[in-house]
Amino acid sequence: MSRVAKKPIEIPKGVEVKIENGTVSMKGPKGELSRELRADVTASIEEGVIKVAPANDEAWAHAGTARALLNNMAQGVSQGIRVELELRGVGYRAAAQGNSAVQLSLGYSHPVVHQLPQGVTVETPSQTSIVLLGIDRQKVNEEAAKIRRYREPENYKGKGIRYLNEKVLIKETKKK
Repeated sequence: MSRVAKKPIEIPKGVEVKIENGTVSMKGPKGELSRELRADVTASIEEGVIKVAPANDEAWAHAGTARALLNNMAQGVSQGIRVELELRGVGYRAAAQGNSAVQLSLGYSHPVVHQLPQGVTVETPSQTSIVLLGIDRQKVNEEAAKIRRYREPENYKGKGIRYLNEKVLIKETKKK
């Protein structure tokens, strides 16, 4: 039995929620999202909260997942999703090209240009930090992971692209 599925989702102020034929739509100040629920999961609006329930005892895990996804939607349309990346290494730089691309200098022989999909925007407050913004948590985090994959942090010097609060275990070098 999922404890996550039992917890109700509070609807933030300024967010409209519609549930029709197994599809949940949310509209807020940041934008609009919708998601289709599985057939064995039901959602209902009661007293300003969304409650998710399984259709049978075997669907508790699916109900917990649906509750987490709906909570992410509510957070995205009301506040937005923000993921911050940081570049560490000599000569590693990032520059936003408008809102739809980011150019990275990562020690390769050529600059890497990463195009972002619709719904995800980029900011570069400094040359060594990247901020991805959007309303869909899955899209924003997926793009952050793709950017990180260009140069993952290595564990001897710590060089690479990492999430802002990511801890990288630095190994001790070989001794003679």
